[in-house]
Amino acid sequence: MMRKFNKNESLIAIFGLFVLLLAAMVISLFLGSVFIPPGDLWGSEILWQIRLPRVVLAALIGLLLSVSGVILQGTLRNPLADPYILGISAGAGVGASISIALGAQFVIFGMSSVPATAFLFSLISVIVVYKLSQVSGKTSPETLILAGVALSAFCAAILALIIIITGNLQSIYFWLLGSLSSASWSNVTTVLPYCIVGAGAAYFFSKELNALLLGEEMAQTLGVDVENTRFVLVGAASLMTAAAVSVSGIIGFVGLIIPHWMRLIIGPNHRLLIPVSALSGMVLMVLADTISRTVLSPMEVPIGIIMALVGAPFFLYLLRRRRTEGK
Repeated sequence: MMRKFNKNESLIAIFGLFVLLLAAMVISLFLGSVFIPPGDLWGSEILWQIRLPRVVLAALIGLLLSVSGVILQGTLRNPLADPYILGISAGAGVGASISIALGAQFVIFGMSSVPATAFLFSLISVIVVYKLSQVSGKTSPETLILAGVALSAFCAAILALIIIITGNLQSIYFWLLGSLSSASWSNVTTVLPYCIVGAGAAYFFSKELNALLLGEEMAQTLGVDVENTRFVLVGAASLMTAAAVSVSGIIGFVGLIIPHWMRLIIGPNHRLLIPVSALSGMVLMVLADTISRTVLSPMEVPIGIIMALVGAPFFLYLLRRRRTEGK
């Protein structure tokens, strides 16, 4: 039986992860294809214009994807749900690629249109997957996964078609593999509002997410407006995923691995699970990006490949364990 974390233990866990995040970011700043002596790093352009914005962006994307995973797993009551597996990331990639291919990268209300189109397509994707997975008014976990896989394949075909029509292989192929090689401070300022609003909304609805774990009927008896709550939270998860995809491409399995691990360690209470998952996702992405640009230096391995190598076996393990347990 999992022991419930008290307030002091929760604060210690959050503080420990924050220290770990700072340590990972500092280490990442010193590593790269170009070696810079520690004494010269502080005043170098490489630090301030290349490495630092990349490390900060990696952390923010980790937050976006991990919190999105927490939201989707909580609202759908399915530990296998995450933006990548459900096809939300693929849908966002299609939207972002269409915007880029058409040259429609205008700015509205101080934000790029690429996240806007990515959000629209990601929202369409999650609605399609959710509707297809409903059997007799209830969501079937197995059908949910199959619908997500099918939609991802469909989106991949659309991306390939866009590449053929436009001939813009290099920039669009970026969305398929996921990479932070083009990270900049403008990317950081683009995704930062989505981090604040999305994570804030998730934490604000943490009580409702806890109630949904008990089932829709029980949540309703506790005063939760299930449909409206689910609509807001799934919209927030889609928006966060779209923002991440618009600057980094499709990076999978972060929203699957982190919430699942953290739930096993600290329990299902979303009031603690959300901040802990956010910090853990930030640490994971900073470390994964560090590996992606150093393991085969000076060649860079797309971060999407790194996460797929880790996440795909983990997903198969979860799927196998659910079948063994009879659900």
